[in-house]
Amino acid sequence: MQHEPEGARGPQARILVVDDDPTVAEVVAGYLDRAGHLVDRAADGPSALRAAGERPPDLVVLDLMLPGMDGLEVCRRLRARSPVPVVMLTARGDEDDRILGLEIGADDYVTKPFSPRELVLRVESVLRRARAPLHSPAPALTYAGITVDPTGRRATKDGRELALTLREFDLLAYLLGHPGEACSRERLMHEVWGWEFGDLSTVTVHVRRLRGKIEEDPARPRLIKTVWGVGYRFEQDPQDPQGAPARQGTPDREARDVPDA
Repeated sequence: MQHEPEGARGPQARILVVDDDPTVAEVVAGYLDRAGHLVDRAADGPSALRAAGERPPDLVVLDLMLPGMDGLEVCRRLRARSPVPVVMLTARGDEDDRILGLEIGADDYVTKPFSPRELVLRVESVLRRARAPLHSPAPALTYAGITVDPTGRRATKDGRELALTLREFDLLAYLLGHPGEACSRERLMHEVWGWEFGDLSTVTVHVRRLRGKIEEDPARPRLIKTVWGVGYRFEQDPQDPQGAPARQGTPDREARDVPDA
């Protein structure tokens, strides 16, 4: 089912809403429609994948609990096809599933019950991040064998292209653009996600995923260091012995989501 906008207030996007609850789907589609977007709907995983193949969306709003094929599997398959942004809808108590969703490539999540207005704001925040390079060309950043091209949204390490999600790319670009600075999770959430508040474990999970793609040994990171009690720092000189982990010889405890003191 498709809703034509009554008058877009900004750049129009095609959004696929996937939820087996017709009431939730109708409400979400209605708010996105009034925000000026084209909306397609699907009630289960297979139909969502078909719809995405027939009319590729700019973003997918995806319920975690779907009949037959759950939202995690749908997210995996969507992300295997293309870097389309995904905003997940989850139940409030499903923390492990939310973290898993972020780890397999979801860009954001909203917990049920949720405010439709908040969902629209989250959707538009993700869309702005995805589109920003088209309107704001920026020079490439190169450091420690990593090159980030914000305009082309490409990142390489030692000449090998990195497969990054939308948020992973933005996080890497931000850290690379501020080498040597200790960035708090709150600062990263504001600057990378565009949120004034939210679950800081979102930042933790994305840092862990990013380390898995750029570090030689993610358990003992040399590029993205944990600054205990603060957040993270992209090391200015990864060869510098002064940049060793605070607890030498032990894996970075942050990778197990232990909150900083």
